[in-house]
Amino acid sequence: MPETTLEKSIPTTSWLAAVAKFRELGLLVFIVLLSIMVQLRNKSFLTVENLNDMVTNTAILSILAVGMMIVLITRGIDLSIGAVIALSGMIAAKTVSANPGLNPVVAILLGIAIGIACGIVTGVLIANVGLLPIIASLAMMNIFRGLTFTISNGKWISSYQMSESFVGIATGKLLGINNLIVIAIVIYAIFYYFLNHTRTGRQIYAVGSNPDSAKVSGISQTKILLFVYIIMGGLSGLSGVLWVSKFASAQGDTASGYELTVIAACILGGVSIAGGSGKISGVILGAVLLGILNNALPLLNVSPFWQSGIQGAIILIAVITNVLVKRGVERNNLLRRKI
Repeated sequence: MPETTLEKSIPTTSWLAAVAKFRELGLLVFIVLLSIMVQLRNKSFLTVENLNDMVTNTAILSILAVGMMIVLITRGIDLSIGAVIALSGMIAAKTVSANPGLNPVVAILLGIAIGIACGIVTGVLIANVGLLPIIASLAMMNIFRGLTFTISNGKWISSYQMSESFVGIATGKLLGINNLIVIAIVIYAIFYYFLNHTRTGRQIYAVGSNPDSAKVSGISQTKILLFVYIIMGGLSGLSGVLWVSKFASAQGDTASGYELTVIAACILGGVSIAGGSGKISGVILGAVLLGILNNALPLLNVSPFWQSGIQGAIILIAVITNVLVKRGVERNNLLRRKI
């Protein structure tokens, strides 16, 4: 059949579709080029010691970004994760302080349990009560933060009150690799398989892509939404224990505002805030890019006043790119359907 004039006007593979398909590759290339430029300005950037510190510092961010990605896929958002980190970290630290011989694994499980409990509360408000995610999570953020200050009586718990085994969660190594990195890799592997090779993983994407169609297909949006916030809560609880172990300090304002950094990592990784799209590989690269910026800008003697501005500009460019690419692909697909 001969092509129509309209068919000829639409390229077989538009450049926007190509950008959408190979976005992670482009982000990887940008990271490599940025690393080379920083190395040319400061020879200590690509040293083994600095790279190890940078990856270790990025591990907790990337764990949280995986959970936030799943929430964003369903067209949601969770602003309470910083407060959950503080709450779970504080309770774990106080428990360890009162029981010096406590097995570190028990502390980790305690933190995860607290995070799951917080996730259930937030999830019920969103999935069952019907509150907007931003409203529900914002309210719970303040409640969880208030609980943290109440439990701690406004006091810090420092390293001398923590056992060596607990601090060793973040400082220890497995096969020569820092425990934080090992835990992050395990999280990546689990959720990569979960999202790409399980029925529930596909349902999460379906709910975010088209809630009405998902409902017609028999997918319970209530159960899916509750489930994703439980996942986010569990990963936040885990991160709270890892955070306190890494910095050997638990305080009421721990991770204050950190949820915005996590969301930024997701956006840089190509996760759509409109829901329905996002990849583990992209989120990891987004977290790595933020880690590089946090590490490189001080090495380049960039003023602290400019550091936030530069990071904000990069995030803004990423958001604009995502919007333009998505609109272009949707327009291209619409034109093809009309042919």
